[in-house]
Amino acid sequence: MNHLIELHDFTLRRADRAVLTIPDLSIRQGETLAVVGPNGAGKSTFLLALAGLIRPLSGELIFAGRQIEPWKALDYRRRVALLLQEPLLLDRSVLDNLLLGLRFRKTPKPEAIRRSMEWLNRLGVVHLAQRPARSLSGGEAQRVSLARAFVLEPQLLLLDEPFAALDPPTRSELLRELRHLLRQNHTTTVLVTHHLSEAAFLGDRIAVFGEGTMKQIGSFEEIRQKPADPVVARFLAQSLSGDAYEVSLRNHSDMPHKKLDAAVY
Repeated sequence: MNHLIELHDFTLRRADRAVLTIPDLSIRQGETLAVVGPNGAGKSTFLLALAGLIRPLSGELIFAGRQIEPWKALDYRRRVALLLQEPLLLDRSVLDNLLLGLRFRKTPKPEAIRRSMEWLNRLGVVHLAQRPARSLSGGEAQRVSLARAFVLEPQLLLLDEPFAALDPPTRSELLRELRHLLRQNHTTTVLVTHHLSEAAFLGDRIAVFGEGTMKQIGSFEEIRQKPADPVVARFLAQSLSGDAYEVSLRNHSDMPHKKLDAAVY
């Protein structure tokens, strides 16, 4: 099995206390791993560590067969793209926001423009290329943020609740488009979400965090049918009760209803 990420005895600390320990975790090349769990379970901390923004207290992180510790931080971070809940766009044009990351990577300008326009087109916002980024709506800004991440051709894409601030119809539409892009590009992705339906829809596997560790990992059906312990069972019970967003997501005609019906009910 070809793994992009391997973690061994991996412990993370925030504010002088250990918040998450992962004994072992491997993420396959091209896989989408969805991370769920209650608030405070360490999901976002885990993502920041994978982004190279938080140093682990202990343990080993192997990326593409190499330990990242000996690497220069910049070398590793250039292989990773991180998309947060709030779009962090610079006060420049939409196109300039995409070109900036490519400029840091010394991509020739004609190639950088070509790639940027291609990704703006694929995300449906090419008509906004010259628009000031700060003037965009929430949905437009997140589309641009996705384009800015994908244009870098990252080996690892990290998504931290990327659609949480959007209204349900916009979230559902972007979720479908993201699923299509991930399948087309085979980009190894780690997604943090509070919505089990999103995890089931996007994730090849789901990792459930709780009580400072990774409680269980597997397909949605494996976890739903056989929770590892009462913490996972309780989280599933709360999540499966559904809410307005889950129902809105499920009711889109091109969603896989069987999987999402199970997630809601």
